Amino acid sequence: QLQLVQSGGGLVQFGGSLTLSCAASGFSVTTYPMSWYRQTPGKERELVAFISGSGDRTNFPGSMKGRLTISRDGAKNTVYLQMASLKPEDTAVYYCYTPTFGCWGQGTQVTVSS
Repeated sequence: QLQLVQSGGGLVQFGGSLTLSCAASGFSVTTYPMSWYRQTPGKERELVAFISGSGDRTNFPGSMKGRLTISRDGAKNTVYLQMASLKPEDTAVYYCYTPTFGCWGQGTQVTVSS
């Protein structure tokens, strides 16, 4: 069964760091591309990070560029999103996503206090 289960997130102070995890089942995260999105109320989901299936290409569109790292652990079949220098405007629900299979994680709230 194909599934993405997220963990991490929570409340962090301005300038702080946080790492989100996305554990996959039913496929290998080191074979297929993976993405992270975020969404705030009333807005569409916004792509914030992408990693190719081979892992040799990453992309960080949007305002979080330079503050994000996306990585994978094949042994744990997990994708990570490391976020640094967080700002209140980064407050959102963050989702992992596999574009190949069209499956979303359940989402995790990240709240950055000023």
